Amino acid sequence: MSDIHPVVKKSITLITLLTILCGAYSCKNKVKHKKNIVATGFSYDEFIEKMEAAVPATDTSVPKKLRNVTLDIRYAYFLNDYNPIWLSHGYKADEAAERFLKELDEVRWDGLDPETYGYTQLTKLKEKLGKKETTVGDAIAFDTSLTRSYLTVAKDLLIGRIVPKKVDSLWYHVNDSSWNAPQLLTDMQVKYNSLDEFKSTVPTYQLLRNEYKQVWTLMADSELRAASISLEGVKSLDSSAKANITAIINKEAPWITTEANDSVSEWTQMLIAYQNYMGVRPTGKADSTTMNLLRTSPDSLLPKIAANLERIRWMQKDFGNLYIIVNVPLMQLFFRQNGINAMHMRVVVGKPVRQTPSLYAVMSNVVLNPPWGVPSTILKQDVLPGIQKSGNEYMKKKGLKAYDRDGKLVNVSRINAKNYKRYSYKQAPGDDNSLGYVKFNLPNPWDIYLHDTPHRDDFGKRDRALSSGCIRLQQPQEMAVFILSQIEKKDFTQGKLDTIISTHKTQWRVLSNKIPVHIAYLTAFEDTTGKHINFVRDVYHRDDKLISLLSAK
Repeated sequence: MSDIHPVVKKSITLITLLTILCGAYSCKNKVKHKKNIVATGFSYDEFIEKMEAAVPATDTSVPKKLRNVTLDIRYAYFLNDYNPIWLSHGYKADEAAERFLKELDEVRWDGLDPETYGYTQLTKLKEKLGKKETTVGDAIAFDTSLTRSYLTVAKDLLIGRIVPKKVDSLWYHVNDSSWNAPQLLTDMQVKYNSLDEFKSTVPTYQLLRNEYKQVWTLMADSELRAASISLEGVKSLDSSAKANITAIINKEAPWITTEANDSVSEWTQMLIAYQNYMGVRPTGKADSTTMNLLRTSPDSLLPKIAANLERIRWMQKDFGNLYIIVNVPLMQLFFRQNGINAMHMRVVVGKPVRQTPSLYAVMSNVVLNPPWGVPSTILKQDVLPGIQKSGNEYMKKKGLKAYDRDGKLVNVSRINAKNYKRYSYKQAPGDDNSLGYVKFNLPNPWDIYLHDTPHRDDFGKRDRALSSGCIRLQQPQEMAVFILSQIEKKDFTQGKLDTIISTHKTQWRVLSNKIPVHIAYLTAFEDTTGKHINFVRDVYHRDDKLISLLSAK
């Protein structure tokens, strides 16, 4: 059996292995077998007797979340009274088995390798069924192997193959999906439960899946390959080189269109669109970076797409009809309502030395004219050195005041490296406040929130990884008005906000409609039309480790 895929090999040896395991788990809670519920053409008694010996009952007191795949297999057959899950008349694969094998072949578009789940060996086992020489052992091997494969791929689709913390120490999203695959398996004789049941419903996931398939098909495109090869060594753009560049872009990004324009040529428009697609600086020129991309086989993009499909599997399966998603490397925010972008804006995120974490939180309130309390990281790395260097001059420049635990003002001359943690440091509301005029609170252990900023010039920059971890918004006032008027249904206008701002007094607006906020690190993400994927710079250099683990697992 050395040439049999490990996933299938495990199932074939269940008769011996799981019998040994039975001693470690309670085999009580036996149930009365359902006999001949489905006319199969073979003896249920013999099948059930041997299946129960191969897959002894699991202890149902073991918490569901602690069961591994082997225990899930035992649990599934226990629930199914040891009847076959994937077989019909005469030990043949039934319709559910055929549909699963077809879907298993197509998980490649989810960035998963079907062979990880034993696809080829499963098809070979299927070929042994339905013949005169087919044995109950053959039937059990096939049935249990498909069950193992189904449970394994279902779990990978639902929560991901990799434990997030192994590759990203700043990933704090919680996947709240419920695991019910063993129960679904008991319905297979009546209704096939598709692998789609376990896939993310977030629109980005399907777009990434489509992109994976599109790029995969390009690997066999001989015209694309010939055009790419023709650019090797090209140093000047003659008509032939331009024709090949156009051909490559039309193949790799067929949705890109141009139109006659007196100020920007169609050639430049096409290059800018392609550069945006690839996530490089949009110069509108066939520069060295762009030429290298045009010469590179598109399959080099597949690991990046697979990595981002995995990241989405780490998140909630369904985001609902109202949510905000901030894509950190893209440095943009999307406010989505009923499937469309109600708002979209640029953001400033954490600099590489103070990276913005990936997390899920719920917006609970909007603060108008917020004060700013200095967080511990900034206090140690910025404020203390500033005080040590310039004392009161630094505090005045930053608009900061120090307070003791009783709320009394502290003379800056008393503050030093030994006692600075005893005091709180605050900046009053106003034009120079670090949070600007609006703050959106997202209660979370890392004190990350969305806010306004007095540094408006930063939003015109391409590289906006400039903050200390929190997220600065390009249109904070517009978002506050939208939330309070359109989501909260309050009588709230820009004029009313202007009046409040002019008072420099803090107001809190508690939201009755809590807004889910997803802060994510995705280096492949949809464009503003929501129809196509663009690749994004890996600003925190997190892709390589994830790609490496996915390829090695």
